Formats: sequence, C-alpha cells, structure tokens
Amino acid sequence: MFKQIKKPELKLQTTTLWEYPSSQYGEGTQGDQNYTGATPSYVIWNLLQRYTSSGDVVVDPMCGSGTTIDVCKDLGRVPRCFDLVPYRDDIVQSDARNLPLKSSSVDFIFVDPPYADHIDYSDHKRCIGKTSALDGSYYKEMLIVIKELVRVLKKDKYMALYVSDSYKKGKPFSPIGFRLFSMMEEEGLEPIDIVAVTRHNKTLKRRHWHTSAVEGNYFLRGFNYLFIMRKK
Repeated sequence: MFKQIKKPELKLQTTTLWEYPSSQYGEGTQGDQNYTGATPSYVIWNLLQRYTSSGDVVVDPMCGSGTTIDVCKDLGRVPRCFDLVPYRDDIVQSDARNLPLKSSSVDFIFVDPPYADHIDYSDHKRCIGKTSALDGSYYKEMLIVIKELVRVLKKDKYMALYVSDSYKKGKPFSPIGFRLFSMMEEEGLEPIDIVAVTRHNKTLKRRHWHTSAVEGNYFLRGFNYLFIMRKK
C-alpha cells in the first residue's frame, strides 16, 4: 500500500525569502491545490500567526478555492471570505470592489488578486482577470479594490497582498508588483515589509519551458511578491 509522504514541519519564516517545499501543510489540506492560481496555505498561515490573534476577523475578498477559510479554522480566526464565482458553499458571492462589510470592521486582510489577464479564472464579465495591465484597465480596477480594502480595515491593522509580475511571450513585461505597491502607499497604507515567496509549480519543472526561456531570452516567474502593509 502506498504510504503518503509526510509534509515537513511548519515553522514561522524568519527572513524575507520564504520557501516551503509544499503548498499545503499538516496532514489535511487547505483549499484545493489543483485550483488554478491556488495560494500556498503556508503563506497565509505565517501571516495569521504574526499579525492576528484568536477570534480576529480575517477577510479574503478573492478567496478562490477557500484556502484562507481553512487556515483560519486551523488557527481559531473568523473568516469572512468572498469571490465573484464562489468555489464552495462557505464562500460568499461578492465583488472585491464592493464588499458587504462595515467600514473599519476587519482585523486583517489577505488578497491574492489576478495577475492581470495572465490566467483565465472564470467567464464572469466582471472578473478582473480579464483586464489588461498593458492598457491600464487592470490597474484601474485594482485601485477600486485597494480603496475598498482600506475602507473596511481597522486603523493600525494589517493587510497582505500576494502577487506576481506578468510576462507573455511577444508582449511587454508588466511590473504589476511595483505598480500595486505604489497604489497601496498612495491610499494610506504604510509598508511593513516586502517578502519574496519562491514559486514551486509544475511549469518550472518542465525542461522545455527552461529551454524556450533561454532561446527566447526571457525569464520565467520564480517568485511572488508578498506586500505587508498597515493602515495608518
């Protein structure tokens, strides 16, 4: 009988380069690791351990497969999670640009937005994943999201945005991370730190992708930004 490989012990990351060999932790699962663009659960676990306490309200406005909900349950936090196209029953259908939450009512926010139109998440006409960073429409919509997150977050509380830059062969490079970081500062969020999270995915293990990157003289995305901010 096949024996499942035990995941490594989960510990707090102590540098600004985060690397954990599995997207999941523990014996169970958090969210669906096969979901397109799934967030590594250890990233959310580290954030909640550092910046929240038991009973705190944690919001994820683009919840995907529900990873944040499962981590919150593990740590005794209260999840309020939303998505335009809910993946499961405990995710509330809502738009991140107009959340059904009172102002200054949230203890922590985690958001893993689309990286412009890099991935096709859904057929919903309002999906930000259908907007382009090249024509500016992506940044226009994300500014509305950021303003809404600032509105619902309590003063002196924290939020984290997890994002990658975007590059498609034959098109200009889009430094999404830098642009969103600047937008958050302009909306009154104070930078606490910037973390680089090593990407472990099937694409980076495919030899022909690396061969193409050398031949085409471009780079594959090897990390995600994790911007940790505080509401002044």
